[in-house]
Amino acid sequence: MKLSVVMPVLNERTGVSRRLAELAPLRAQGVEVIVVDGSSSDGTAEAAARLADRVLVAPRGRASQMNAGAGAASGELLLFLHADTRLPLDAARLISCGLRASGRAWGRFDVRIEGAHPLLPVVARLMNLRSRYTGVATGDQAMFVRADAFAKVGGFPDIALMEDIAISRRLKRLSSPLCLRACVATSGRRWDEKGFWKTVLLMWRLRLAFFLGADPNDLARAYGYRPREN
Repeated sequence: MKLSVVMPVLNERTGVSRRLAELAPLRAQGVEVIVVDGSSSDGTAEAAARLADRVLVAPRGRASQMNAGAGAASGELLLFLHADTRLPLDAARLISCGLRASGRAWGRFDVRIEGAHPLLPVVARLMNLRSRYTGVATGDQAMFVRADAFAKVGGFPDIALMEDIAISRRLKRLSSPLCLRACVATSGRRWDEKGFWKTVLLMWRLRLAFFLGADPNDLARAYGYRPREN
């Protein structure tokens, strides 16, 4: 089954060039790479154009950008990749073989967090364990899904934050996730820049607030995102 990688970006010129260069071996295997820009002001789209199969522009917000990329994808399998996350080289094989063997509709990788704080490996282990227990994945874990299942649940809900948790709830109605033990590596820059414990406590608070019904726009502002004006 053909895999399409969808990468939402916003003002990530330097990072997107590096990440797309790392995806060149997957493209050589026939993987489609689609970058969806949220109207960056730093030339991100131009930098990506040389290294991706398609570059689209969509309304700012990961959910809307990823939905736009999924709508343009030609693969039977979709993988949603953050610009600060690195895939294993055999990602396409792991996803295709894993979904086929398990009969699952979707899944994610384990995650490793790269950063300065010595407790980041503990955070990553807890994220992976929590995901296995709850059946909920996060965007940092490089979520993947069959294209027909993605369409069946209506894609990502167009909310400012927690779109990964929201679509996990939808996809769990179709199957439990395939939790691959192979790791993606994601940047720990938020923990390094904002402070380890401050970031951990903020994420716990935001997640709890979301489960209790808080407005995702308010959560996005608390996280440091500026929600798109509708």
